[in-house]
Amino acid sequence: MNLEELSGLPPGAVSHFQQEGIESLYPPQAEAVEAGATEGENLVAAVPTASGKTMIATLAMLSAVERGGKALYIVPLRALASEKKAEFDAFESFGVTTGVTTGNYESTDDWLATKDVIVATSEKVDSLVRNGADWLTDLTCVVSDEVHLIDDRNRGPTLEVTLAKLRRLNPALQVVALSATVGNADEIADWLDAELVHSDWRPIDLRMGVHYGNALEFDDGSTREVPVEGSEKQEAALVRDILQEGGSSLVFVNSRRNAEAAARRLGGVSRRELTDEERTELADLADEIREDSDTETSRDLADCVERGSAFHHAGLSSTQRSLVEDAFRDRLLKVISATPTLAAGVNTPARRVIVRDWRRFDPSAGGMAPLDVLEVHQMMGRAGRPGLDPYGEAVLLANSHDDREELFDRYVWADPEAVRSKLAAEPALRTHVLATIASGFARTREGLLEFLEATLYASQSSEAGRLERVTDEVLAYLERNDFVARSGGGSESDQDTGAFTAAADLAESTDEDLEATSLGHTVSRLYLDPMSAAEIVHGLEGADERPTALGLYQLVSRTPDMYELYLRSGEDEKFGELFYEREAELLGDPPSEYEDHRFEDWLAALKTGKLLADWAAEDDEEALTERYKIGPGDLRGKVDTAEWLLGAAESLAREIDSEWTVAVREARARVEHGVSEELLELVSVRGVGRKRARQLYAAGIEEPADLRTVDKGVVLGVLKGEKTAETILENAGREDPSMDGVEPIEPDGTVATGGSSGGDGDGGSSTTTTDDADDNQSSLGDF
Repeated sequence: MNLEELSGLPPGAVSHFQQEGIESLYPPQAEAVEAGATEGENLVAAVPTASGKTMIATLAMLSAVERGGKALYIVPLRALASEKKAEFDAFESFGVTTGVTTGNYESTDDWLATKDVIVATSEKVDSLVRNGADWLTDLTCVVSDEVHLIDDRNRGPTLEVTLAKLRRLNPALQVVALSATVGNADEIADWLDAELVHSDWRPIDLRMGVHYGNALEFDDGSTREVPVEGSEKQEAALVRDILQEGGSSLVFVNSRRNAEAAARRLGGVSRRELTDEERTELADLADEIREDSDTETSRDLADCVERGSAFHHAGLSSTQRSLVEDAFRDRLLKVISATPTLAAGVNTPARRVIVRDWRRFDPSAGGMAPLDVLEVHQMMGRAGRPGLDPYGEAVLLANSHDDREELFDRYVWADPEAVRSKLAAEPALRTHVLATIASGFARTREGLLEFLEATLYASQSSEAGRLERVTDEVLAYLERNDFVARSGGGSESDQDTGAFTAAADLAESTDEDLEATSLGHTVSRLYLDPMSAAEIVHGLEGADERPTALGLYQLVSRTPDMYELYLRSGEDEKFGELFYEREAELLGDPPSEYEDHRFEDWLAALKTGKLLADWAAEDDEEALTERYKIGPGDLRGKVDTAEWLLGAAESLAREIDSEWTVAVREARARVEHGVSEELLELVSVRGVGRKRARQLYAAGIEEPADLRTVDKGVVLGVLKGEKTAETILENAGREDPSMDGVEPIEPDGTVATGGSSGGDGDGGSSTTTTDDADDNQSSLGDF
């Protein structure tokens, strides 16, 4: 189908795509158009990676905009949101505006009401529904990218319930669901009342196979010789082979440690294929990585990058991950060794994908267990990039003939598993039941069950009464913790239960009424797991004395919303001693040390709380990552989560009229900035982070008012750079911040000679104005 045959798109859209080099649609895209993608019809597109799924979504969204509507594109990851936003920004050339929102779960982002296409994570969309964003009712098209993630135990229920709520809000809403790997696409299509486009077509061939001995055997029966030389590892031979013909490689392994070790080894292969120009560019890239974070992980990554190799895992900072991904897409980096997180949708294609580790540790199995077919196929789908690669190869590694046979049967010739709803698990259900009641989608038990019947779980459930039984258990928990009030039969409550009360539209019922309490509304609005809220409330209510920072950090660290650090070998004794030393500071009821599992969880939360306390005591980032054996990304993640949870705890403290609200607020501010209590006023000045604040404090500048009156030379002596000093003085409200003619005064009181260096000291502002502050955050130690 040629682009000229398309109708219903905004004027200029077709010529825009033609300028991008697109003259005709791929077969799956043409099939989607024929199925009504541009006419408002629901659609499930189950087509391979690189076969044009995004274009299917784009055609649906642009046609919706042309009809006077608004489109929403839901992604699973913040990194994907940024990637798609950058792609859709090109629509501005023909008058279609784009916005992105991923953070601040208490905001309704009203500014998005003026945008035509909005990109957001499923969690953000869920929070927008909870907080009553009026513009959601204007949506006419919603796209769910990577819809197979409904199967994910942690994130799947949010996507599932969000889609159900959006369809309830907008009965005429067009839903377009995309996935490359879903074994039961027909079930998903039935649930969404959608047409199914199912295709195996790819613009370039993808060959899947197994390497054993010196032979690489493919699913089409062909064989390629890739000899392993001497003590060389299989993956090194495969990387060397593809690099010699100009291709790049992705190597998937099962742990961070293995990813880092593989990157170091594979750097010995990739460095031999670099040009002098590439070596220079890679040296510059390595410097950027070292500047981002002064940690061992950063130095190791930079050392690998200089040799054309890299590792990628959740322990890296967001900046480092972006640098690695961009350089790999540009084919500057030749090989990445990664944990499976890289297969979750970010655009990082390679000519050859090598799945080295197809087993990983599974606590429920008590040892190593094979990966799901769906997950392995997601990795394999990264192989091959139209326009750069003549083909794609996805390779599993076998160490024996039996392995070879098993890998062909288990993965190469197998279909992905069916996507199954995880909504009925109690942790997910308690969160979404409260939100459903608080936002007005259900005001009676009968209405709640009616809403839940619209979920994928209900359409898949074969166990009669299970959903009703689990729902009743959850309602009992919510009532016990004062999040929901239940009353006897009769007409529905007249009280307003949220911005979307009209969405419930339920007939009068003799069933019991359900109403979120004021506390329940607060919990839902804050986007907290009700169990997290219950833990925080219980801890604050039981405190007889002003809580310490450690006590508050340990409290939020033991909530379900914080992924706590695990205890390494021998650490149970170390943190057991800390527990007995600081027990009086800890909030809530500690379990008995004889309750092995519960006591170990308590100590793991104490370890996480101690990490946060050390950060707030101004310990250096490198020292912390080494002491706790974590990466800079882990530290940033814990700090961000703690800041969010303590902000929520402050709201809960006000809601229950706690006398400890100020203590919670100070603990939040300290962990946000990574400073001791005496520096809190200084770091409130934009541009003054933890390092600068400590330096200024040591020079006798203790609060913002001092910056407005102190000798400018003292400030310049501390901050070194004239521009930095001027900016900070201006932000502090100094009437004349100019540094013209000012000589720096050293800490010993002497006037430095030679003028100022003009450098920027320890980095830029510690604040941002975007939703994605964590995606724009440089090294924690730099601020």
